[in-house]
Formats: sequence, C-alpha cells, structure tokens
Amino acid sequence: MSHTALRRLSGALVLSAAALAAPLAGAAGFFGLAAVTARIPLLAVTGLLVVAGVGILHGLPAFALLGARRRQAAALLLGAGLAAAVAAAASITVFRPLPVPPAAAVPPGVRFWTLPTGSRIAYVHAPANGKPRTTPVVFLHGGPGTPGEGIPVGGAALAANGFDVYAYDQLGAGRSTRLSDVTGYTVARHVADLEAIRGVIGADKIIIVGQSWGGSLAAQYLAAHPDHVAKVVFTSPGALWLPALPGGDADPWARLTPSQKKRYDALTSSPRLLAASLLLNINPNAAHALLGDREADERFHELGVVVKDASSCPGAPPRTPHGNRQGFYVNQITSEDFRAVPDPRPALRRVRVPALIMRGTCDYVKWAATYDYRRTLPDSTLVMVEGAGHAIAGDQPAIYTAVLRAFLLDRHLPLPAYQVL
Repeated sequence: MSHTALRRLSGALVLSAAALAAPLAGAAGFFGLAAVTARIPLLAVTGLLVVAGVGILHGLPAFALLGARRRQAAALLLGAGLAAAVAAAASITVFRPLPVPPAAAVPPGVRFWTLPTGSRIAYVHAPANGKPRTTPVVFLHGGPGTPGEGIPVGGAALAANGFDVYAYDQLGAGRSTRLSDVTGYTVARHVADLEAIRGVIGADKIIIVGQSWGGSLAAQYLAAHPDHVAKVVFTSPGALWLPALPGGDADPWARLTPSQKKRYDALTSSPRLLAASLLLNINPNAAHALLGDREADERFHELGVVVKDASSCPGAPPRTPHGNRQGFYVNQITSEDFRAVPDPRPALRRVRVPALIMRGTCDYVKWAATYDYRRTLPDSTLVMVEGAGHAIAGDQPAIYTAVLRAFLLDRHLPLPAYQVL
C-alpha cells in the first residue's frame, strides 16, 4: 500500500472514530452536567457543543491526512453535521414526549385535605353508621405510590359497625399533590402527612390498616407516634427495616410469565425512559424535568398492570385495574429514602399497641420480612390466609373482611394465630 493510500485510510478511520466518539462524548457531557443542574435545555446544548467539539478535534487531523485544502472549514462542517445528526436523533427519541391520555374527571365522593405540611391530599370517607365509635380507621395504600380507588375492601363493613373510615392517596400518588422538587418525597414527609391527617379529622387516636408499603409506613408512624395509635393492621406488609433484609424484601418481577416479561421489556426500553432512569441516579430533579409526572405516572401505571396478576396465587382470575394513577417519582425517591431511615425496631419493641399481621400463603414478600413484624411487636398476632397472594383483600375479600372486623371489634379471630417458633 502506498504512503498516500495509507494516509487516506488513516484519515477515514479517524472520521469513523469521530462518528462514534462524538455522540458518546455528548452523552457524557449531558449526564455529567446533570449532577449540578436540572435545566434540560442547558444539558442539551452542552451535549451538542461537546459533540461538535469532538467532531472538530477529530476532523482537523482526519482532513489533514486526507489532504483537504480547507481542513479547518471541513472540520467545522463535520462538527456541525455530527451535532445536527445527534440533535435530530435525540429529538425523536429522548426528547419526544410519550403519549399520555387526557386527565380523567375526579370521581364523586373524592374530597381533598389541605394539610399544614403543604400537601393537598385526595381522600374518600365512609361515615359511621349507627352509633359512631370514637376511633376512626385510616387505610394506607401500598407502593410507595400505588393508590386504591374508593373505599377499600372491608371499609363499608367497618362503617356499618360504627367506624369512620378514611382512605387517602399518599403524597405524590393518585390525585394528591405532586412535588416540583421530587427529593421531598421522604418517609418523614409521609409520616408528617399522616400525623397532620389525624389532626384534621380531630382524632386523638387512629386505627391504621396498612397494605404492603402501607404497612411499612404504618410501622414508621407507630414508632414516631405510639400514643396516637389505638390498633394497627399490617396486611402483606413490606419491610419493617430494609437493611435487615439483604437483597430486599420482595421481587414481584421474578414471577412474570414470558409474555408479561416481553411486555415489561417493551415498556422499559424507550430511549426517553432510559435517559430519565440514568438521570434519576444522578439528579432526580433533572429526571423530573425531562420526564414529567404525567408521562412517568402513565408508564408506571402500565408496568403495574403487567405485574398485578403476578402477585396472586397461580391460576387466580385476573383483576381489573382501576384508573387512579400511580406515582412514579414518589415510588422511586421514597423507596430510596426508606433504605436510609433509622431502625424503628428498638422503639417498636416497647410499643404495647394491639397489632394484627395478615399474610397470604402465596405472597411474594419474603417470609423474613413478615416475621420481623411478629417478633418485633410485643402485642401482635400473625394469621395466614389460604389462597391469597400479596393483595389479600382482592384474592380473599370475605375472609379478609371477617378477620379485619373481628380484630377491630375485639372478637375471636376466624383464623388461627401463627405459632411463633
């Protein structure tokens, strides 16, 4: 090969390297700057400038090797062209909003509290029938960020027995407040909201019924405000304290069928979602600026629809999803914050509040997570519900309601207590 041909080949290789290196460097500039700012236009411009700069730096030696007469102009054109190509690709992938359905009307019966914490909380209320009891029941949904719709299973029966029943969408979920600064979704904020709700409804003490993450939140509230809890029910509770469970408390995704896994992969493979996921680990507010609440919540809702039936016993009939949207950012940020909270178990071991723990025999939550409640809370009872998965109220509504009523009415439980070994 002649010297001229070798130079030209080298120049072509340098140009090829520019086509690969410039977009990667631009992405590094975009995500690197996100550590100090959440302004997406600034991140985008910075990334494109890096692309152009890398293209120019590669273009100068490349066009020199190719023998171009106006190598500087050619290098500038290369940088501009690469930046334009990356901008065009990003505009139809990372920066193209995903479809979001129109916001649904608020159903009848949904009302709102404006709390002193700054949260505007959507709730439903089933007033007591007959002679009212002094202690209201407050249901806490799971997730974090996975609200229910309407009065939960068992709520109407409790109202018929004289209990005021409340269920609310936690901060960042359902129809409640979304925060502009998503780092404000903390366990402490959820506990403060619940304490404020207790004050708003004028109750000295409340009865808490917590499902899944709602059980974890109930435990946090109980540790902080034991004098304001009359009884507590933990239904398929999540971790009492996550650091005590290496590997986490549950993995519902492991139960997906091949078709469900394929749908899950399709939902999570969008370049826009992948970019937001990377930003979430760097600067959550930058992720929020790129992927707003409406988009993020819609995608999270779709993922919830995929996994909902994997939480039941094999062969159970599918459940129809409701339209009260989940909260993506409250889920992600609260879950991360929950990993850093102090261990509540020393305080809970001193609490003498009657507690009921319900676990389905097909629950995907680790047994160690459930049993931690029983061995920590001195005045607790654990019952196992046959034929139920994680959502006991959905899988076995009749027995769930019967157990719930019996516990709150101080009657004999219709299921035997699990014997502590």
